[in-house]
Amino acid sequence: MANANQILDYTRTVAQETELTRAEFIRKTYQHVALAVLAFILVETLFLNTPFIVKIGLSMTKGWTWLLVLGGFMFVTNMATNWANSTTDRSKQYAGLLLYVVAQAFIFVPLIYIAISMTGDLSLINQAALMTLGLFSGLSAVVFITKKDFSFLRSMLTIGGFIALGLIAAVILFGFSLGLWFSFAMVALAAGTILYQTSNIIHEYNKEQYVAASLGLFASLMLMFWYILQIFMSRD
Repeated sequence: MANANQILDYTRTVAQETELTRAEFIRKTYQHVALAVLAFILVETLFLNTPFIVKIGLSMTKGWTWLLVLGGFMFVTNMATNWANSTTDRSKQYAGLLLYVVAQAFIFVPLIYIAISMTGDLSLINQAALMTLGLFSGLSAVVFITKKDFSFLRSMLTIGGFIALGLIAAVILFGFSLGLWFSFAMVALAAGTILYQTSNIIHEYNKEQYVAASLGLFASLMLMFWYILQIFMSRD
């Protein structure tokens, strides 16, 4: 009977659970998103105060190296996502989330370092973070208030993601600039991803997958933060 219940837990989506279970799942998911953000801040601070890591971070943005970094990041992201979606090992789920947080902190090193160097303080980062959190909260509220299923965005987001990767690769290979419009387009893509991932909390995940759900939301949040920070940096 216990095994049957366990199977049921992993085949029922949160939308099929009671209202109390849904509320508990949402609470756990956003609690883990907050913990992921806090862990990111701590790891990023550690990285930025480690000269060796900063040196590596700045050097990896040159030429073909950045393509290799992006490829490595995608590989780690896939691994972390698979771990976070484990249906049998809670510790593996947390290992996946932690691995992804560390990977995000590492890839953010050059951008954060340059942003701090431009003003000598955290003003640009704070402004970008506040706007990101505001948009993230607003988009999340849209999903929960309307209760709309945004799973239809998946194909559009996938196509948009591949187009973005192709443009980034072209920039690295041929040395031209995409301009500020690309950052705005990526913020829009990130907004769609947040809608999609927030909708997935209810319509795709089961009640035991709050770690995986938090990883998806955290990834969307960081994508938006990356390009909003670039927009703020372009003003100076």
